[in-house]
Amino acid sequence: MGRPGRWYLRPLRDHILERLRRSERLFADETTAPVLDQGAGRTKTGQLWAYARDDRPWGGNDPPMVAYVYAADRKSERAEAHPGDFAGILQVDGYGGYAALAKRRQQIQLAFCWSQVRRKFFELADKSPVATEVLRRIAMFYAIEDEVRGSMAEQRRALRVERSRIVIYDLRLYLDARLRQVSAKSKLAEAIRYALSRWDGLTVFLDDGRVELDSNTVERSIRPLALNRKNALFAGSDVGGDNWVVIATLENCKITGINPHTWLTTTLTALANGHPANRVDELMRWTAVACEHRLRPNASCRVTAQAAVNCGSYPVPKVL
Repeated sequence: MGRPGRWYLRPLRDHILERLRRSERLFADETTAPVLDQGAGRTKTGQLWAYARDDRPWGGNDPPMVAYVYAADRKSERAEAHPGDFAGILQVDGYGGYAALAKRRQQIQLAFCWSQVRRKFFELADKSPVATEVLRRIAMFYAIEDEVRGSMAEQRRALRVERSRIVIYDLRLYLDARLRQVSAKSKLAEAIRYALSRWDGLTVFLDDGRVELDSNTVERSIRPLALNRKNALFAGSDVGGDNWVVIATLENCKITGINPHTWLTTTLTALANGHPANRVDELMRWTAVACEHRLRPNASCRVTAQAAVNCGSYPVPKVL
């Protein structure tokens, strides 16, 4: 009996994850996964984790890729185990497990997500002029980002220092002042505290042009798993949950516009025919995006924020 496709894809997923662990910057996100609790006659809540890298918005050479990991729960030690020996900037949402990870491992610096902050205030905008004003100010530095997306990291950093820093500084003063004026138990105060308690991580992007304002890169990568969750109903076991994320390796094709059916057919055929394990990189066609860019180091890779929204993921960048 032949081996299932997931059996062949597992080493490839593990290889991608190991390459991501050697990166200087990563995005991380997680979502729930219903899993059959065998013997109990009901489902339990497992977790699907995504770790991604995409340096194209600032013209980096490392190829974009994403790896998925399943865990039976959301305990904070999962956030510590999955990155392995990663050392660098980890861009994440507000999940507390990441903060615990950074506290225990000094080689990891957290960059938080402005989209998460924006959502907190967007939910209140209909009834709160303060929330509306916060959204207006956040939109100001997102507009600045549209101007520099695709520029080299140092150009991005320079413009952020020149134009975004003062907007961020004024926003901090505004939030501090409003927090003293609103009820401590209100939703608005909760949203303000959410932002202020993560301020250091929210402002990492000002001094590092390689850092994004948000973690939308990995959110786009994990969204298909969340959508598929509705159709799949549940995984039959923890092993099934793990198989789920291994098959999700196909999302790497979507990131760079590769036909997933063609890639899967070619890859499974090669692996079934004994493709050497030490040459697994040859099966990762999405690395060609970085290879092409390295051949023309002076080229500029430009991808607009609006294009990212329209396409659901960054398109393969054109070398201009």
